[in-house]
Amino acid sequence: METTFSDSPSLRTEKDLLGEAALPRDAYYGIHTLRARENFAVSGIAVHPDLIWALALVKKAAALANMETGLLDARRGAVIAQAAEELAAGMWRDQILVDAFQGGAGTSTNMNVNEVIANRAIELLGGEKGDYSLVHPLDHVNLGQSTNDTFPTALRVAAIKLVRRLARAMAGLQGALQAKEKEFARILKTGRTEMQDAVPVTLGQEFGAWAEAVARDWWRLYKAEERLRQVNLGGTAVGTGLNASRRYTYRVIEVLRELTGFGLSRAENTFEATQNADIFAEVSGFLKAAAVSLAKIAGDLRLLSSGPRAGLAEIRLPEAQAGSSIMPGKVNPVIPEMVTQVAFQVMANDAAVGIAAASGQLELNAFLPLIAHNLLQSLTLLANAVDIFAAGCIRGIEADAARCRELLDASQSVITAFVPYIGYEKATALVLRAAAARRPVTDLLVEEGLFSPDEIEVILRPEELTTPGIAGARYFRRKRGGDLFENRNRSADKRT
Repeated sequence: METTFSDSPSLRTEKDLLGEAALPRDAYYGIHTLRARENFAVSGIAVHPDLIWALALVKKAAALANMETGLLDARRGAVIAQAAEELAAGMWRDQILVDAFQGGAGTSTNMNVNEVIANRAIELLGGEKGDYSLVHPLDHVNLGQSTNDTFPTALRVAAIKLVRRLARAMAGLQGALQAKEKEFARILKTGRTEMQDAVPVTLGQEFGAWAEAVARDWWRLYKAEERLRQVNLGGTAVGTGLNASRRYTYRVIEVLRELTGFGLSRAENTFEATQNADIFAEVSGFLKAAAVSLAKIAGDLRLLSSGPRAGLAEIRLPEAQAGSSIMPGKVNPVIPEMVTQVAFQVMANDAAVGIAAASGQLELNAFLPLIAHNLLQSLTLLANAVDIFAAGCIRGIEADAARCRELLDASQSVITAFVPYIGYEKATALVLRAAAARRPVTDLLVEEGLFSPDEIEVILRPEELTTPGIAGARYFRRKRGGDLFENRNRSADKRT
């Protein structure tokens, strides 16, 4: 790469194997970035900022390792490390110009970072940007490296950072759901299967079930970080380590581990780790599972809060904003709707990651940029959505206990608790009669002389209806003695 400075005070000219190109004289990027920007002007979507953060730390680790092993002089190494640290801290991000959708397995992103770090390092040495005799993007910044080991390593590092953030968000959501589980523990309501009335449950149990699903997702994220810790840094082009010093290869991962605080280790087989992207597909699958859980929870909340006067309305969601430009007073469940859309996007991203991971050929996967974009976007979307979900929706949910009881009484679903005492056929007949008369089935149970009001009250206690066993069994054993069902069935036979 050669650079000449034109008569124009605002331009410099750089040369590569394809020819020459003019760049702004004050640009930190170089000719490789310029060509990539022209070639891949497809989406206007920037490379994920955490991938740039991670790649900058990889470059800093490489510079420090190369200095320690004597492969890079201290003068150049120090300014490269400083420039990389600045880029990691968020400086010069306007100089990262390449599109997220790019050919070359991430080469354009790697070269963009190399050029920005090199030109900033040149500036720190007092030179003029583009004077690559001082610091060269390839000979010095990229020393001992290839896109094929730096890019996937950076992707793993960025993913670990975001996995940890998402794990914290999921733990917060789990805690919010568990708090509601406790708060609503004694509110009886109608359970529903296939959108039809089922047996009684408590509102707290529903929140507890959601909390348990989120807990499973948290555990999957813990396993995801384990999968991401092995990196192929030092493997260079195809994982064989060609052009990388052995001393550098082992030291660079130690330095990167120190810089990130992540438990990184060298892949046992860097040749394999360079060509296969199944790890990213696995992690994306964990994210899809989390998205499935979130979509289910959000959908349930929308149903339970529907109305509020012509729907279920068993719970009230916090009112976030006006819901209609034409219907006064309407408030929509916008946060659960947002969460649902995020979940759908993550599911779609997972499909893209899977296809891209399956499409690598031989010693490399050329579609790592697509994998990186979708995986890191999923992590970011989920973390943001989950934080908002917990703070702006779950923690502010209120229960309408009276409405829950009203629907429970109207549903006749409590009859299931009496089946062990009176039998399925008798219970069915009572339900049909109660439905025709629009009366609670419990009224007919008393009128028929099958149960006293006190006995019905015992059977319909939340702890009796919503825990394993026969509702009221202990009470009747204490009261009547002997075989519970023999006594109840004999009594029922007499009354019928």
